[in-house]
Amino acid sequence: MRVYVPLTLPGLAEAYRTGELGAGPFVAYAVTPALREWYLSEDIEELEYAALSRAALASLRLLAADAGAPRRRVVVAVDVSDGAATSDPDRGLDPEALGEVRVAGSVALAKAASVHVDSDDAEADVAAAVAALEAADGGDDDAQFVVDGAEDHELLWYATQEIGNLVGPVE
Repeated sequence: MRVYVPLTLPGLAEAYRTGELGAGPFVAYAVTPALREWYLSEDIEELEYAALSRAALASLRLLAADAGAPRRRVVVAVDVSDGAATSDPDRGLDPEALGEVRVAGSVALAKAASVHVDSDDAEADVAAAVAALEAADGGDDDAQFVVDGAEDHELLWYATQEIGNLVGPVE
């Protein structure tokens, strides 16, 4: 099963240093039955893009919790065994939890298929989205518009061999 793990650039650097994603259990996003029902598509590529987008929003929330992190969303696509990722059926159709899964344990970064990161030119919009998150969560439509503005930037695709270039020297 392909899961999409939300991170920040410092989180990606840590995964690169240790060779592992998450200490487990950790939250990721995948094509769940609830996501299929919500998205109303049978096209697996569209569904996986929807899961990736959910992970990008979760990355935005991680950025809100880390004021020192560069304002670029990061998502790692990784393959795990089907039993390693489970969704909560009680939260399945909760709009906040669409596509959310829990991965039971740490996952080797070597199992990653790709990394998706905002370009440098997205930083201003991502920073504005991070600043507007709390108000958007409170129902402010203008703030939600700003948060949605980050989605106007497509995450760039990187091969796993390029992670070192993304995170720089790791001690």
